[in-house]
Amino acid sequence: SSSSSSSGSLRDCEISRSAGSTTEFWNSPPHLDSAPKEPAIDKLVPPGRRKLPPVAHTKLLPPIAVNIESSALRTSNRIDLDYVDYIQAAGKVQSNQQNHFLSPSQGTEDSQSSISMTSSSSVMVPILSEDLRSRSYMDTNLLAGGSLLGASELYRYFPNKMMQVYIATWNTQGTKEFPDSLEDLLLPSDSQSIHDLYVIGTQEGIPDKREWEIRLQMILGPYFVLLCSASHGVLQLSVFIRRDLIWFCSEVEQAYVTTRIISQVKTKGAVGISFTFFGTSFLFITSHFTSGPGKVFERTLDYTKTIESLGLPRIIPNTNKYRSNPNDVTSRFDNVFWFGDFNFRLDVKRAVIDELLDSNSQDNLCSILHYDELTRKLQEGSVFKGFKEAEICFPPTYKFDVGCDVYDSSSKKRTPSYTDRIIYKNRHKDDILVVKYGSCSSIKTSDHRPVYCFYQVKIRPGKDNIPLCAGQFDRDIYIEGIKRRFPRNASQCSSLNQRNSTICSVS
Repeated sequence: SSSSSSSGSLRDCEISRSAGSTTEFWNSPPHLDSAPKEPAIDKLVPPGRRKLPPVAHTKLLPPIAVNIESSALRTSNRIDLDYVDYIQAAGKVQSNQQNHFLSPSQGTEDSQSSISMTSSSSVMVPILSEDLRSRSYMDTNLLAGGSLLGASELYRYFPNKMMQVYIATWNTQGTKEFPDSLEDLLLPSDSQSIHDLYVIGTQEGIPDKREWEIRLQMILGPYFVLLCSASHGVLQLSVFIRRDLIWFCSEVEQAYVTTRIISQVKTKGAVGISFTFFGTSFLFITSHFTSGPGKVFERTLDYTKTIESLGLPRIIPNTNKYRSNPNDVTSRFDNVFWFGDFNFRLDVKRAVIDELLDSNSQDNLCSILHYDELTRKLQEGSVFKGFKEAEICFPPTYKFDVGCDVYDSSSKKRTPSYTDRIIYKNRHKDDILVVKYGSCSSIKTSDHRPVYCFYQVKIRPGKDNIPLCAGQFDRDIYIEGIKRRFPRNASQCSSLNQRNSTICSVS
């Protein structure tokens, strides 16, 4: 019966073709009277190559959303939140590219396609030919939309124009043993997110400088690269930056100053690293001044020699040469961060400090700072002119017995002091905001405690007339640091799996 019915339907098809009428297909929508008739199918087209007529939509298709995901194709076309902020902020910029985005009537293929030039899902912004003819990409206009260091790129990565900067200083006492973990130093619990720039300075540093940098890279992970590392004797300075921000850095310059000439081992002096990020110049200095109580004059001489002898910048243009002092390196940069073991002491007897520390009160910490030599000099303006320091809310960081929280118990009974400090200086008012100033009490391999500080720094757009670092970083340190992360992650996963199964385990 099935064969007879199928043969009957074939005969019906043959009859309709012979009559020259429109072929009707099973499950096809009925034709409306107002719709045009479909043309007759060519008799030469074999049955296997015939096509169904197009399906007419009864209503308009819904618009495509901003975020498109397809689990079947395992693809996604997603716009980051910072890019949305960039689009909103870019509208406020008085740029010469008024028609930066194409209108819906300009050269689009499909207004409802995800590959359309005007689709809200497109991440690449169309560039008009008239913008290229205007030759505005390499001139001195800071608001040129196509400039690599201009306002458009700045707003894309930093919608609020604020960069997160982390500074840390630590006198490691020349120990050959590394702490069990540096996470408490680089990733403290009171920091909710990572920062854009990590700058770590050490005095009396660990002899194996390469191993030290690998440890830092291992903690920071694949999101950061070692932009620059400079050392002089036992002084070392390392700068890590987020990997996707390295393209906006100028060439990095470094210099050093020795303040103790007669010493064969360079233990006292300063190391500086400078560069320009977008249109904002930075200078980072780590120092180790003359030690010993009562030697304020010698430490002041160390400061004076550093600002006069540190030869930076050499190649990178000064962002404001009219406000620079040839005898002060700190006046040639927009933002200066100076940190290290300054060795300024508490000018009071040990018994007084012990009594104030025993109460463990914030008011007593303020009382301790009344005896601090550096606080007094900053107020007088006789040293570190123009520099500021955040409020100190932690106990003195020197001098501890190694491995414990007891201050010097030797026969010398040295007075605890705030020798390790971080200070800052900005050319423009309110360009640097302090977020957190503290010390890391969990690292006890030295007689000093590390000190760190979080900052928010305002960034300004720049010009494309400076030599860029072209994405250069220490690749060997990066690869070795990332390699060391995987065994630890693998061991953590294996231990987690073993804890989840209490019945059996696979060896």
